[in-house]
Amino acid sequence: MKVLVLGGGGREHALVWKLRQSPRVSQLYCAPGNGGIAEEAECFPIDLKSVQSIATLAARLQPDLTVVGPELPLSLGVVDEFKQRGWPVFGPTQAAAQLESSKSFAKEFLQRHRIPTAPFAICDSIDEVRSALGHFHTPVVVKADGLAAGKGVIIAQTREEAAGAAAEMLSGKMLGEAGARVILEECLQGDELSFLVFSDGERVVPLVAAQDHKRVGDGDTGPNTGGMGAYSTTEMIDDQMRDWLVHHIAQPVVTGMKAEGTEFQGVLYCGLMMTARGPMVLEFNCRFGDPEAQPILMRLDSDLVEAIEASIEGRVSDGDFRWSQDASVCVVMASGGYPGTFAVGKRIDGLAEAGAVEGVKVFHAGTSQRDGVFYTAGGRVLGVTARARDLKTAVARAYQACARISFEGAHYRKDIAGRALKK
Repeated sequence: MKVLVLGGGGREHALVWKLRQSPRVSQLYCAPGNGGIAEEAECFPIDLKSVQSIATLAARLQPDLTVVGPELPLSLGVVDEFKQRGWPVFGPTQAAAQLESSKSFAKEFLQRHRIPTAPFAICDSIDEVRSALGHFHTPVVVKADGLAAGKGVIIAQTREEAAGAAAEMLSGKMLGEAGARVILEECLQGDELSFLVFSDGERVVPLVAAQDHKRVGDGDTGPNTGGMGAYSTTEMIDDQMRDWLVHHIAQPVVTGMKAEGTEFQGVLYCGLMMTARGPMVLEFNCRFGDPEAQPILMRLDSDLVEAIEASIEGRVSDGDFRWSQDASVCVVMASGGYPGTFAVGKRIDGLAEAGAVEGVKVFHAGTSQRDGVFYTAGGRVLGVTARARDLKTAVARAYQACARISFEGAHYRKDIAGRALKK
């Protein structure tokens, strides 16, 4: 079968890598892809903001399956377009993807269905923000309503800081249209957990859990990013907690969406805070996380194509996945200046040497290739991912590989999975 993957980041490289392992896949395409993906799939330059351009490409390639990687084409209705044409596609419709594309929609949905989440206020003006702030203790979380590539969240230590952040978002100077509405939220304490499930619109099947590291600096310091690394182990949650998360969060979301006339098919990513009061929803994504996809897919020992087809055809079941007991970790190597302004076009050396480390796969996120040489082409450049029998070994392998890679301005966190190792 022919498979098309939409997207061009580290998540999509991991998807291409895993899909390529299926004996059923004969041809693999990616649009737009990146320098590393081009070594494993045929890449086509495309504007992911144009559903029509995507449909035109698909009409030419005639894939038997299309897998949507990033959130933007989902929010623009690419799945609706494909379904209208009768083309098999993996991902939620535009209406269902509102769980990610509109934080206000998600928060009100959670409230309607009594799914645990932090107290919140939705504000359309700075006057509403100032009025609502009186009901929150500090620190308070300020979130942009729309898609902001993981950068639309600010944890304000004072009400003045919160009002300033909200004003900047509402003005459009910080995030454009994504900040036209803001959400104030109680700042929850605990460990974050990424809990992903596959849904066929009615049932859900959980994937292994992971934990992201969103801040740019060691010790969770500095501004938020799209994610600087992630890890996954069997010890993150036990069977009892996994079942609780399915029955009290993931399944009620899918059941609630169907009851409201919007079936959710695809990957539902529940971003959770494991608080002293129990797990609470921070946010939803309607696709694989990036970088969580990298360590999660590293632990998948079964055929991803089979699981995707089960979701599309309305027959997900507990037998869709077979997971390794190994641990896995992804360390993101970023361009100098990221998540702020950064330069591109820096030569990358040492990739072959890094890939030679046992258990390591280097996923490309923001790279280009010319004459066999790789160059930086984004903020997050590489996701150096390792799998091993235990977390300590996986972490050691990932950092051993990182040390072999060099490009001007390269930086990465040195403490990915550090808290888990201390425990």
